[in-house]
Amino acid sequence: MEGLYWNEHQIIPTLQQIRERVSPYAEKGEVAAYIPELSKSSPRDLGVSVTFLNGATYSVGDSAKRFTLQSISKLFSLLIALMDRGPDEVFAVVGKEPTGDPFNSIVKLETMTPHKPLNPMINAGAIAVSSLIKGRDVQERLDKVLDLLKQMSGNHTLGVNQHVYKSERATADRNRALAYFMKDSGIIEGDVEEVLDLYFLHCSIEATTEDVSAIAVVLANNGIHPQTKQQLVPPEYARICKSFMVTCGMYNASGAFAIDAGIPAKSGVGGGILASVPNKMGIGVYGPALNDKGNSLAGVLFLEELSKEWNLSIF
Repeated sequence: MEGLYWNEHQIIPTLQQIRERVSPYAEKGEVAAYIPELSKSSPRDLGVSVTFLNGATYSVGDSAKRFTLQSISKLFSLLIALMDRGPDEVFAVVGKEPTGDPFNSIVKLETMTPHKPLNPMINAGAIAVSSLIKGRDVQERLDKVLDLLKQMSGNHTLGVNQHVYKSERATADRNRALAYFMKDSGIIEGDVEEVLDLYFLHCSIEATTEDVSAIAVVLANNGIHPQTKQQLVPPEYARICKSFMVTCGMYNASGAFAIDAGIPAKSGVGGGILASVPNKMGIGVYGPALNDKGNSLAGVLFLEELSKEWNLSIF
C-alpha cells in the first residue's frame, strides 16, 4: 500500500475513478443560500487535491476553482489565538466538547453555565476565539491568520473574497446574536463589531483545493512544512487542531464521519473540506452542494471512499 502513495500512474486514476463514482450524488445536495453570494456556486463542481509529505501534489476535477474557506478558517484563527495567548487563556472562553447541535445554534450557549461555547469549531466558539487574537486593529489581526495560511500553503497571493465578505456581514443576524450574548456574559471583551468583522473576513479567505491540501499536510506533519522544514505551528497546537477535527470538524456529523472515514477533517459551508492524515498526507476537497448537516455531500463520500481505498483511517 505504501507504494501506491508515490506512484502517479496509480494515484491519479484512483482519484478520478472515485470522483466519477461520487460526483452524481452532488445533485441531491444544495449550495448554501443563507449567505447569498455562496448561492452563485455551481453545485456540480467537485475538485480534489492530495499533497504528500515529499511535497508532491496530485489533483483531479475542479481543483483550480477558488472557494471561500468559511468554517475551515476556524482552525487557523484557533492556531493564532493559541500562539498569542496559550491554551489556558483560550480554553477559559471556549470548551473542548462536541455539541450535537447545528454549527450556528444558540441553545446550549444560553442554557449552560458558564455561558461559554462548547468548542472552537462552532460559530460561537470561533467568534470567541477570534476575540483573543492580538493586534492593533482588525487588519493586523486578519493579516496574522492570512500570513500563517500563506506560509503553510506556499501561496502568497491568498486573500479575502470581498463579495462573500460583504454578503456574509450583511446577513449575519444569528452570528451577531451569538456575539452580543457572549459579550453580555463576559466571554467576549472589546468591540463586538470588530470581533465579528474579523470573523467574517477570515471565513471569506479564498483558496483552491491545492492550497488546502498543502495547508493540511503541514498539520499532518505535526506543524512542520514538509519542504522548507520550518516549524510553522507548535506540535502541541497541531495536535489540538487535529483532535478538534475528529470530534467537531464535520459539524454535528463528526461522529459518523469518524466511523465512516476515520480522518481528521474540517468542513466549511462554501463546500470545502480540509483533511489531514497524520504523518501521511493532506487532502483538499471542494464540492459546494451540501448535505443537511452543511458538509459537502460529494466531498464527504469522496473522502469515505478514498479512506477505504488507501486504508487511511487513524482508528
